[in-house]
Amino acid sequence: MTTAIYPGSYDPVTYGHLNIAFRAASLFDKVVFALAINSSKKCLFTLEERLDMIRQGIAHYAKEKNLNDSNIEVTQFDGLLANFVMKYEKPAIIRGLRAVTDFEYEYQMALMNRYQNYQVDTLFLIASLRYSFLSSSIIKEIARHNGDYKKLVPPYVYGRLWEKFNNQSRENGKV
Repeated sequence: MTTAIYPGSYDPVTYGHLNIAFRAASLFDKVVFALAINSSKKCLFTLEERLDMIRQGIAHYAKEKNLNDSNIEVTQFDGLLANFVMKYEKPAIIRGLRAVTDFEYEYQMALMNRYQNYQVDTLFLIASLRYSFLSSSIIKEIARHNGDYKKLVPPYVYGRLWEKFNNQSRENGKV
């Protein structure tokens, strides 16, 4: 069984992430959304919130696009990705590339993962054109300033972002 490991912080998950995961699911027996626990990274959402948003996002995307999500699972990991992937049979790391600027960083990470574990390969999927500009950071910035991002994230994620920034505005006396 071939397994694609799709690592990230997913803070929050976007339609771009889901598009890559479902495309990988058509190429591999199993896809694992692997939520990285990175204590040095300041996330807007807790680990549990991000896991929940990924699960909700997968279910919504599958239903919306009439796709099968039975070979996609969600988990978390701590430590080196090159070690984590070896829990799976015939693993490969999947990464999405939006632009040439992504390639340099992703290339370095792929080489380092290969250095750490020679059995691990990284495969790149080019982002679909409609999501090529999308990142979690951009979504958070748009949400923070009450911009339009409704068609860029699943409805559940949209609601969580709206709650998060509306509550922050109230707490800061801006509403």
